[in-house]
Amino acid sequence: MDGQSPNNEAAGNDKRPLISSDLATPIYGLFGLGILYTLYVAHQIILPIVLAVMTSLLLSPLVKKAYVKWRIPRMVSSMVFVLLVLAGIVGITLAVATPALKWVEEVPGAISRVLVGESEISRQIARVTESAEQVEKSVEQLSDGEQRQPTAVVLQTDSWRSQLMNKVQNGIVGLALALALTYFLLVSGDRLIRNFVRQLPMGQRKTVLRITHDSQHLIAQYLGVLGLSNIFVGAATGLICWGVGLPDPAVWGLVAGLARFVPYLGVVISVSMLSVISVISLEEFWMMAIAPLGFLALTTLVGAFIEPWIHGFRMAINPVIIFVSIFFWGWLWGPVGVLLAVPLMTVIQVVLKQIPKLRPVYRVIAR
Repeated sequence: MDGQSPNNEAAGNDKRPLISSDLATPIYGLFGLGILYTLYVAHQIILPIVLAVMTSLLLSPLVKKAYVKWRIPRMVSSMVFVLLVLAGIVGITLAVATPALKWVEEVPGAISRVLVGESEISRQIARVTESAEQVEKSVEQLSDGEQRQPTAVVLQTDSWRSQLMNKVQNGIVGLALALALTYFLLVSGDRLIRNFVRQLPMGQRKTVLRITHDSQHLIAQYLGVLGLSNIFVGAATGLICWGVGLPDPAVWGLVAGLARFVPYLGVVISVSMLSVISVISLEEFWMMAIAPLGFLALTTLVGAFIEPWIHGFRMAINPVIIFVSIFFWGWLWGPVGVLLAVPLMTVIQVVLKQIPKLRPVYRVIAR
């Protein structure tokens, strides 16, 4: 009996957990911080991969349908859809870039003309400026009257054009990598998933397949319905801009429609943009308010009534979580992260819902 006790003790020692419960939480926290740091530092590699995965999830059902219904080879249909995505990106960029650059150069001068011209806004600002000057003179009279020589500070920075060109070059390289990877995922992604699932235990195979299927379904449904509603809002906004006499009405309608892909923040950006353009281009107050208020009414109508009626449900995530995720992914990956925030939260929501251990987290973030 005594000879067996060391073996029993060894067996008992083998059953002890490798990580103490007191150290588990700090280690998991450090692991999470490591993942976050990796996502931030390696964004030039990770971001094209994420874009490719999200795009393949959206286009994969179309590729399958083309093969099942019309017997079109996956290589052919995948190439066609990738080229369509590329054509759409290039077309939107060309349609928006030239007017946007022109307005970036003209807006400061136009604002100064509004402020110094003979308009109601300039008169109101002149009154405020006059009051501010009087207060400043009063403060100067109470001061000691000491004169200080101003210090000249010269900052040497790259022009905004060179910085923009660097970002454009990096964006083109990342887009090319994302589209190339999207093509290969559409052609061979299902085979890769099947090979991965075969290596899992039987109990986990259905969960992985269900996560993949639900992610494809929800992302396609969300982007499809949102795309159709954004086309309607963009076209109606362009007509409103044309009706009130704003320059380049098609461009502002296109930008307003694209901005709606970013929940909450896109509406704020569009209303601000339309307000600035209206103030610069129009003379009367009531005319200035038509375009921003018209867009706000349209997006409220579509977002509150039409979109839920079409697809039968709202995002099952708490709006606070969506709002925070927009700023988080935007901080992490910039404007692309802002656009990917809601699709990424959709995938995360599906994963949390399908894995039993993570289901309490899903209940916390759910609407």
